[in-house]
Amino acid sequence: MYESNPFVEEASPPPFFSVIIPNFNGGRHLPDLFAGLEAQTFTDFEVILADDASRDDSVAWVEKNAPQTRILASRENRGFVASINGSASAALGRIIVLLNNDTQPDPAFLAELAKTVCAHPRAGIVAAKLLLFDERDRIHTAGDIMGRDGIPRNRGVWTIDSGQFDGSQEVFGGCGGAMAVRRELWEALEGFDEDYWMYLEDADFSFRAQLMGWHTVFAPRARVYHKLGASGGDGLSSFYVGRNTLWTLAKNMPTPLLLRHAQQIVTAQLSIAADALRNIRGRAARDRLRGQVAGLLGLPRLLRKRTTVQARSTRHVEEIDSLLV
Repeated sequence: MYESNPFVEEASPPPFFSVIIPNFNGGRHLPDLFAGLEAQTFTDFEVILADDASRDDSVAWVEKNAPQTRILASRENRGFVASINGSASAALGRIIVLLNNDTQPDPAFLAELAKTVCAHPRAGIVAAKLLLFDERDRIHTAGDIMGRDGIPRNRGVWTIDSGQFDGSQEVFGGCGGAMAVRRELWEALEGFDEDYWMYLEDADFSFRAQLMGWHTVFAPRARVYHKLGASGGDGLSSFYVGRNTLWTLAKNMPTPLLLRHAQQIVTAQLSIAADALRNIRGRAARDRLRGQVAGLLGLPRLLRKRTTVQARSTRHVEEIDSLLV
């Protein structure tokens, strides 16, 4: 990995936010994204483009049009998660903000995140409100939730935003497409799990944070508009979601809750497999089945990680159960 365009002098105080943008061949999205960043009313932040060996003109475009951006570019494709982790290690800000390359933040996005961070000192994660880019009154997620069946979900997904989720409240986790993380939490959890490669690394991170006693708070006025599905194809998402759902469950769900909700967990996985089999001619269905098989085959390694995760848990099992839906 090499860095170009560093702009923060050693003597300068660290910025409040480090905005990290993971990017792979996303040049077509960058004008909208950087227009949103340029319009921010809160200005104490740096921007890092975490470029994962893009073959398009992403890096050249940023160098020309947003020269204040720090560019951390990999010479080989290391994966979405590894790109974020490497950039977070180099970030200077007190708070890490993750922002997908196919988004456009509202001008008050960072200001609202800053208000929420300061108002909730026990919140390790602040979840933004993601709305659809082309239907800006329709919700993609108003904070993420975790089911007792082990399936992570987007709260309010596809519903019209009428303010029904705008009471600033605790949620299970934040969507990695637009969320803020305190540096001390990021370092305590050693970032995202790089075995995930992409998809649901945020659900795993949020679960581990909850187990360690940190909270996630929803910031309803920190709005981001998302070009849904623009960053990955159906095959990619189906495989990794199928695999990483099982891994997140295997690593993080406390044993008493695994036993208590075993029927729901097994039923959910069998239902997913049955639906995929009914649609087996479709690529997404086949990839989802492959993901489930890969998840099962990877369980021995994940169970070793589980030992560490569960040993670090500080929250009572009933408190965790109360956060599930």
